[in-house]
Amino acid sequence: MDWVYVVIGLVILLLAGDSLVKGAVNMSLRLGVPALIVSLTIVAFGTSAPELLISIEAIWDGVPGLALGNVVGSNTANVLLVLGIPALMATMHTSECDTRGSYMQMIAATLLFIVLCFIGPLNWVSGVILLAALAAMLVHAAMSANKHRKQQSASDADAADDCDEEELEGADPNLGWGKILLFLALGLVGLPLGASLLVDGSVNIARHYEISETVIGLTLIAIGTSLPELATTVMAALRRQADVALGNVIGSNMFNLLGIMGIASFVGTIPVEPEFLSFDLWVMLGASLLLIPFVFFKVDITRLWGIILSALYVAYLLLVLV
Repeated sequence: MDWVYVVIGLVILLLAGDSLVKGAVNMSLRLGVPALIVSLTIVAFGTSAPELLISIEAIWDGVPGLALGNVVGSNTANVLLVLGIPALMATMHTSECDTRGSYMQMIAATLLFIVLCFIGPLNWVSGVILLAALAAMLVHAAMSANKHRKQQSASDADAADDCDEEELEGADPNLGWGKILLFLALGLVGLPLGASLLVDGSVNIARHYEISETVIGLTLIAIGTSLPELATTVMAALRRQADVALGNVIGSNMFNLLGIMGIASFVGTIPVEPEFLSFDLWVMLGASLLLIPFVFFKVDITRLWGIILSALYVAYLLLVLV
């Protein structure tokens, strides 16, 4: 039954997260909040809600290693798996994208997180630092976007605003207030329920097979919570929107480290096991550095790269599980 609980919990999390994003996005746009602000805050946090709820639930249940493993494992999976599998289906022309600024912020967030892990257990002080870094990045992104828009003509800016709203995930101009509130309610109820089922089932599986909760977080839960990013990236690759695919991974990794771990650190102290310090954190950093050719040297993510990235992720899983 534990495997059933895991599957049911994961499905509920994915559906509830999507429902919360759809409800929050449309409510914000109805209230006149700019699409840019919505995409930087509500959508980003909404799509990360499953990981956040899992981390909080794990800390409350006394298995904080699962919370840390989920975030570190998700970031590794986002690069190797979420970019590797779509590349097997279609070449992603990342040479046409300019994601250098966002990528450098992601690397800075990764290094900051690693430093905090080496300093000691993650606590409320770590949470303050991580959330402050997240706030600074959001402000910088908003200022950069506004500066770019001011350089355009008024008509072009209006057209861009319309485009942003149409392409914003979950936006539906015809959605009524009744449906908006229903989506919000389903998301707010479903997320904690799904997180509870997934964490309880995963912990029981780990104990039955004498596997640590940390390993379960690095593998089973990390892959499961990366499915939304994988689905988004697959569609972006098939539509030849490489900027969306690469930006999705970079943005998700930043929010995982700064947002999720920042908030989770306020819920309870998160110890960092020696294995993380000697292996998993460096694998996460190494996977992030693999993006350098695609970000700085105009290299496309071809099917060959897809094979390499996917193979590296399989090798990582085998090392973790053995």
